[in-house]
Amino acid sequence: YGYNEKSANGPRYWGDLKEEWAACKIGKIQSPIDLSTNGVEVIPKLGGLKYWNYKPQHATVSNRGHDVAVIWGGDAGSIDINGTPFFLQQAHWHWPSEHTINGRRYDLELHMVHVSPQPDGTNKTAVVGILYKYGSPDPLLSKLGKYITEIPEEDEEKSVGVIDPSKIMKGSKMYYRYMGSLTDTPQPDNPMMTIHVFPQGSIINF
Repeated sequence: YGYNEKSANGPRYWGDLKEEWAACKIGKIQSPIDLSTNGVEVIPKLGGLKYWNYKPQHATVSNRGHDVAVIWGGDAGSIDINGTPFFLQQAHWHWPSEHTINGRRYDLELHMVHVSPQPDGTNKTAVVGILYKYGSPDPLLSKLGKYITEIPEEDEEKSVGVIDPSKIMKGSKMYYRYMGSLTDTPQPDNPMMTIHVFPQGSIINF
């Protein structure tokens, strides 16, 4: 599969490429979407996400072709959503953003992928997305920048030592939440997607 919208194997055709990818075509809650401020339901009782359980851990940076990912090799901590811990597995960046807000596409989008193991052996998935605009340096991306330039080819990866996910800039306290899917194949209608918009002035550059 590929990410070229005009290609025969682009996102709109993923559901036709393999039988097990059918959800990409027939799924009812697929991601990404355009987030419209019209009709948004404000739910104060949701409260803020509790990020503060993240911790430093050895990691690898990987060029996956369609994105650049930081993959932690051990316990990098968790977030709490409605009393359930979701453990951080990896973070990856898409450029430009996959989600839009009122039709506006941002310069970069971070997805922090978390899982919560279930008694039946499956995992629940929660993805926290953060939208960036171009501007002042982001400390973590600035640190990773030199490693990213060393892996120009798809499937290349490089150990980057200890990376502290708590250093990722969290964005505003207000956020969008919806039930969606992962944004690569396959796309089961399962993950909880939470999207934060960076406040004005908290921007990235590396």
